[in-house]
Amino acid sequence: MGAGHSHGSHRAGGETDLAVARGPRLVLLTALVMAGIAAVVGVLLLWPDGAEVDRIAEDAPFAAPGVTFPTAEVDSIHAPCTAAEVGSDSDCGRIEVTVRDGAGRGDRATVQIPPQVLDSGLTPGDHVRLQRTPGGAGADPAYSYFGTERTGPLLVLLLVFVGLVLVVARWRGLFALVGLAFSGVVIWRFVLPALLTGGSGVAVGLTAAALIMFVVLFTTHGFSMRTSTALAGTLVGVLVTTGIGVLATSATRLTGVADEQAGILSSLVGDLSFHELFACAVLIAGLGVLNDVTITQASSVWELRAASPAMGRRELFASGMRIGRDHIASTIYTIVFAYAGTALAVLLILRLYGLPWDVLLTTEDITQEIVRTLASSIGLVLAVPLTTAIATLVVAGAEPLPE
Repeated sequence: MGAGHSHGSHRAGGETDLAVARGPRLVLLTALVMAGIAAVVGVLLLWPDGAEVDRIAEDAPFAAPGVTFPTAEVDSIHAPCTAAEVGSDSDCGRIEVTVRDGAGRGDRATVQIPPQVLDSGLTPGDHVRLQRTPGGAGADPAYSYFGTERTGPLLVLLLVFVGLVLVVARWRGLFALVGLAFSGVVIWRFVLPALLTGGSGVAVGLTAAALIMFVVLFTTHGFSMRTSTALAGTLVGVLVTTGIGVLATSATRLTGVADEQAGILSSLVGDLSFHELFACAVLIAGLGVLNDVTITQASSVWELRAASPAMGRRELFASGMRIGRDHIASTIYTIVFAYAGTALAVLLILRLYGLPWDVLLTTEDITQEIVRTLASSIGLVLAVPLTTAIATLVVAGAEPLPE
């Protein structure tokens, strides 16, 4: 090989590309086409009946007829109640408000608020959401505190996030945001209605995961054999994670009902299977990390092959796995800490109880978090060698593209 000859060609984005042999390319693309067809068929078969979704929503009203939720401005705040004032007629722990938007505009009211709301930094001039209940037989409407308006700060936070993504990641960031928006649409328009109308949680989760990953990976990373390899590894990882989640849910006899929201759902949606709902939640929760691992592994094998064209399959797989082991170690921390953060309040309560671990493991909420964490982590760990193996088989006979 003459001096100055490159082992691989580089696209505008700086990624090395290789000419994959015809056999591995056909096998990989055929498998992905079949998976894509299965995902489309799954969407068609599982697509929820819109009329049924509307009927369920109508049968589960959030509030009584006539109740509205106007926005009010805080005029003044009374100090929190002392122990002696609790239950008295004092105005302690209350705020005086003026309705600015919605039903009862212009009304003034004094409403009781929880102590923690006062401690959150609420000040005059802030806006709150009230619950307005019409009075009967000409009586004045009753107002109560519903929540604090947070639209402004959340919008600013969102704009900062989007701006930083676009500035730092540029076109890749834009495509990632498009993929994120698409994922939200799939979950809102397909996953949630399908589950509410009695769809299988496992089937819905698998279909949605495949659909999301096809769009997200190709949109963010472009159409290439490298991305196709990562997609194949992701889909295999999704299947593994789902299988582990289902088996673990069955083995631990989890009911899937661990909080007040689940109890409300069970009373409103009779056909909802909480076992499958939990398995679906495990699958969706692990998608982002799984995608991160598989795209990294596929890229690693690609770059290794481009740097050392003479490297054999076994050596290429071993080199890819050395990179994958480091990624596994760091990503597992991400999963565990993320779940620990979401369950921190529950952990604090259980820590106060002082119960031994074997007793704590009988509680539904703790077991759910453990199963969720371990199932996602096992799927993640297995996705690394699986993706590395797929990438090695695909790229082993690849040749550098001409400059």
